[in-house]
Amino acid sequence: MRVRCSNRRGVALILVLMVISIITALTIQLNRDTRSGIYEAANLSDGIRLRYIAESGFHVGEALLMADKNAFDALTELWANTEMISLQSERFFDLGSFKLMIEDEGGKIAVNRLVSGNGYNPPIRDLLLRLLTGPYFRLEQGKAIELVEAIKDWIDADDAVTGGGAERAFYAAREIPYTAKNAPLDCIEELLMVKGVSPDLFYGKGDSPGLSRCLTVFGDGRVNINTAPKYVLRALAEEMTDDEVERFDKYRRDERNALADPLWYQKLPRAAGINIPASLITVQSGIFRVTAVGFQGRAAERITGVIKREPSRRTVKLLSWKVE
Repeated sequence: MRVRCSNRRGVALILVLMVISIITALTIQLNRDTRSGIYEAANLSDGIRLRYIAESGFHVGEALLMADKNAFDALTELWANTEMISLQSERFFDLGSFKLMIEDEGGKIAVNRLVSGNGYNPPIRDLLLRLLTGPYFRLEQGKAIELVEAIKDWIDADDAVTGGGAERAFYAAREIPYTAKNAPLDCIEELLMVKGVSPDLFYGKGDSPGLSRCLTVFGDGRVNINTAPKYVLRALAEEMTDDEVERFDKYRRDERNALADPLWYQKLPRAAGINIPASLITVQSGIFRVTAVGFQGRAAERITGVIKREPSRRTVKLLSWKVE
């Protein structure tokens, strides 16, 4: 009897230990699940807050563009100088802030205007060639011509190969085949599909800015001389030099100077020998790229959108939107 009682006590002890082990395991797992749920809820809350901070910065950019009532657009205006607004943004958020950048698409070369019908638009072709062979890209003349021909073939509606360009057969023979678009580009990243456009050429490498910062899919072909980056400014005329570019840039950044006339550059000393076609330049822009980055601690979220400012300057239209 004593042996049986001892055995029963041993079995009971084992059962108790097993139950305790199961309860302990379940308690630990429940604790983990609870903490995981709390962390996920906190992360979701932080993510939503971060999104709203970035969106707030984006809407500030829209407001700045609508508030601009000048008859011209220039780098002297508030929308082009958002550093102070970015610094002051932390006053409006608990432990958060945003960085705002506004870029004028009108200061870039409208690549879709390279083609007129199934042929070239000569002023845009020459502008692209000067850009590609200039000091920022330094392509050989032959390589630059082939690249421009390939871009033309990608955009024009026919299947006839232009010089060193490429059409359907070339793209069909690639490792991952696709067809030539034979239509205007919808986004500038499409250039990466064009023959001869490498990531380094598109995004830039070293002191080269990359095609992504020089070209746009928007616009009527005219370049805003008041806002064009120096590398685009350099390509506006064959006679332009680095010194001339610096003089132009210094003049257009001085708020005291009149910038409402696109031919203001002719007033500068030694500018008589520079001939920029009047049909190629303007001082008014309507499409802008707005980038707002929201910050909270080490976390960040970027919103990039392209907006069109209506001629009345009372409303804007969103053309594209990307969250990173």
